[in-house]
Formats: sequence, structure tokens, C-alpha cells
Amino acid sequence: MRISAARRWTVRLATLLTATWLLLAPLTLPSISPAWAADTATPAAPISLDENLKRIFSGGAPSGVTDLRAMQTHVQKLTDLLQKCTVGVAIRQAQGSGVIISKDGYVLTAAHVAQQPNLPVEFTLSDGRTVNGKTLGQNRTMDAGLLKIDDAGEYPFVEMGSSDALKEGQWCLATGHPGGYQSDRGVVLRLGRVLLTPNTDSKAITTDCTLVGGDSGGPLFDMEGHVIGINSRIAGALAANMHVPVSTFKETWERLNKSEAWGHFPGSEPVLGVRGEEGSTEAKVAHVFPKSPAESGGVKVGDIVLKFDGQEIKSFKQLKDAVFLHDANDTITMTVKRGEDTHELKFKLGKQRD
Repeated sequence: MRISAARRWTVRLATLLTATWLLLAPLTLPSISPAWAADTATPAAPISLDENLKRIFSGGAPSGVTDLRAMQTHVQKLTDLLQKCTVGVAIRQAQGSGVIISKDGYVLTAAHVAQQPNLPVEFTLSDGRTVNGKTLGQNRTMDAGLLKIDDAGEYPFVEMGSSDALKEGQWCLATGHPGGYQSDRGVVLRLGRVLLTPNTDSKAITTDCTLVGGDSGGPLFDMEGHVIGINSRIAGALAANMHVPVSTFKETWERLNKSEAWGHFPGSEPVLGVRGEEGSTEAKVAHVFPKSPAESGGVKVGDIVLKFDGQEIKSFKQLKDAVFLHDANDTITMTVKRGEDTHELKFKLGKQRD
């Protein structure tokens, strides 16, 4: 019931504030240094909340017009801060969004926006200027991508916050360039609530901030102006969208900055199609799924996998890890022991959505 009430207030407040947000002119912003990064710049303080706004934005609902006006004033201040660090991203023929998180131009985005390392990127700043850069690393499993502006200069940026302490019902803000950058519109801001926090199953933040195509890679902020996530997967209903937790970027920063790319985009993980025998110390097949790559390749229940694409396999976990290092549709050779005989099987891996 709390989330349902929050959604009703979100719609009312969005209706009240939309005209104001779209008419706001960009202002000069102070630089805010990421506390986790090696940067000697003195960070400017985020926009703090008084006790009443803390109560509301941490999960409460506004009690009347006075609260709505206080929320509006705070969101206007945040808009002045956040719109200058939100950029349009153009890579090949695709467009998305990103957020600048360092004065020398590091940009967080979604991995599916970044595509692959070392591609040229054209960034469109909030004032319409374009600058050039490149893609760096991608954690494709989490859909986290890192970009870098190469053109010399100091850029307005915001600090990375924490996604570990988020609470369901907490208010948040998403920005981006839906449909691509448009000079007569600028950055679009959406107010919403956290519906689900990262957990062992999803590992993503889910909000009801209304997003559409082109918002991918844009930032999700808490109500003090810290980046807490990156827009990742947009739901069909437009109001149950998934965001990459900012903790993912912090935990894998070195690999991202070295232009490494690893993992698989959600739904495209490679699939073999077997289940291991419980308790076995070997990679022994207990079940072969119907219409799976393993079935089409001739794998049988009771087979013991000895090698997978040349790699020696001694346990079912090793087999799973070896599969994950490949891509869907890769052709592999697998050596199995069947009774007293050894067989070499060759087939293509599938993917999760097949």
C-alpha cells in the first residue's frame, strides 16, 4: 500500500512540476568530486535536506501543499545541478545517455549503449556543444559501461553515491535524453520511487521513473544529487524500470578503466542444456534438457565431460564456468566418457532466450 500511495503522489507532483522543469535554464554548476576517486579537487557539498524533506524523500508521502512546494523548490535546485552533468551519447548509429562523474570527463553509461571497447563516441553536452571520446570497459552481465571524453577541458560533474543502503519507497530522480539529444528540449527529468533494491536474485534497482528509448545509460539520482544507478532496462509499462547499481562501477572500476569487457548481456548468456549429478565429484550429466544444444549435439545422461573446447574439466562447476567464458552460438568441441568409450561431440551453444 505504501508504494501504491507513493505512485499516486508521484503522478500529482509530476503534473504540478513538469512545466517548471522544462522551462528551467541551465546554470553554472559547482564541481563535485567523487569521494572514492583519486582527485585533489575540493568537492562541493550536495544539496542537503531538512528533516521534513528527509522524512518525505526517504519513503513518506507529502502531507499537503506546503510539502509539495518544498519538494518543488528542492527539485528545481537539483535540476540546476543535475542537467549539466547528463550528456547525450552517440556511438555508431545508436544514441543513449550518460553522466559525467569526474572533472576530466569520465562518463558512466549502460554496457549495451557502449557496445564494445575502443569505439569513437560523440558526447552532446547540456548546452549543445559536442565533444569527442571513446568507449572503455563493459561489465555486460550487470550492463555497466564506462566512457571517457578525450577533448581537453574540465567538465561539470557529480559524485557517485551509495546504492547499498537504498530503501523501497525512497524517492529518486532519473535524467536522460529520450529519443536522443534535442536542443529545443534539453535534458528530461523524471521523479519517482525505488520499487525494489538490489538483492541476490536481481542485483538491479527497480524504480517507477518513467523512461523511454534513449534514456538508457542516463543517471538515477538520490534526492541529494548523488548518482545511485544507471538506466538499464526499460519495461514495457514504462514504470517498472531497472537500473545498474552504482556500486557495480566502484567494484569493477579498474577493469572498466582498462577497457576490459566481460560477461554477457542479460538474456544472452550461453546455454549448454544439461544438469549435473548431485554429489558427483566429476562433471557427470544427470539430465539433458529437450531441444537444447546438448541434446542436438548427442550428449547423453550418464556422460562424464572430460574436456570442453580443449579445456580439461574435472567438476560440473568447472564445466559451467567454461561455458560462461564463451558466447552464444559459438561452435565448441566437447569430449565425454560414455561407459568405457570416449566420444568427441561438436555443436553450437544456445542462448538463454532460445
